[in-house]
Amino acid sequence: MFLLQAPHVRDAEVFTRMPAEFRRGGVRSAWADANRGGVPCDSFLEGPVFDEAGNLYVSDIPFGRIFRIDAQGRWTQVAEYDGEPNGMKFLNGQELLITDYKNGLVVCDVATGTVRPFLERRNSERFRGVNDLTFDSQGNLYFTDQGQSGLHDPTGRVYRLRPSGQLDLLLSNVPSPNGVVLSKDEKVLFVAVTRGNCVWRAPLMADGSVSKASQFFTSYGPSGPDGLAMDEAGHLLVANPGLGYCWVLNHRAEPVQVIRSPEGASLTNLAFGGADRRTLYCTESVSGSILMARMDVAGLSCARPAQPPHATPAL
Repeated sequence: MFLLQAPHVRDAEVFTRMPAEFRRGGVRSAWADANRGGVPCDSFLEGPVFDEAGNLYVSDIPFGRIFRIDAQGRWTQVAEYDGEPNGMKFLNGQELLITDYKNGLVVCDVATGTVRPFLERRNSERFRGVNDLTFDSQGNLYFTDQGQSGLHDPTGRVYRLRPSGQLDLLLSNVPSPNGVVLSKDEKVLFVAVTRGNCVWRAPLMADGSVSKASQFFTSYGPSGPDGLAMDEAGHLLVANPGLGYCWVLNHRAEPVQVIRSPEGASLTNLAFGGADRRTLYCTESVSGSILMARMDVAGLSCARPAQPPHATPAL
């Protein structure tokens, strides 16, 4: 990669760490056996999202838990259930929509901790393993179905669920689709392709189809791009585990900033928070930490959809 100007490199700081009382040290899980080489992990944090009161919610994949973290960094367990929750977005003031690797799309009531199915399968076929999600302003839900896809099996999928309940398959040839985010004008869908070590750019046509999808950004290292975010200036932010970086990319996919993790190399996902949405919060999954960095530009608002999607009943 040739850059006219080197990116500004700086370190994030630790906002909070998972308290010892919530860590499951030495406990094996089916998820870790398949995805962490069988190494026990006491947690694996993902899916950061803020509520209207400024509380941060994160998921713990191997142990099926949802946590709420207040502005002072204090943790509360909201839910624990038989699942593997990953990306999360609010449907309304009380319900989180979750991409669950084990159960498809599920909804968690953050007041009661109850979890219910939302979209378990399509036309009687189970998903491969849904991963992350984002809404547009019209209530369309975009989500990735990663499973164990990769360069050896480039069959990961990206879906759109419309408010009417119609489910569209947009991409079906992705080697490990992960994080997903829309451009500010909602005309382009960006997809993190973890095992391809890149980010795809998929233009959304007027009829809702995808055309001329391309590779926008190329990374390197043992694990590629994961969670994505967009700021008000059109910068694409890319969480890159394996490197422990958050790339801040301009419209030409040139890194203008690199934010480094001080807690290890598993920086998996990110969300903007704070009253001015100019503080970036990142999950450092293996260490069970939440990192933070002040940014010059606010993140795009992730307001709840005006027309939340209606799940098509599983047949």
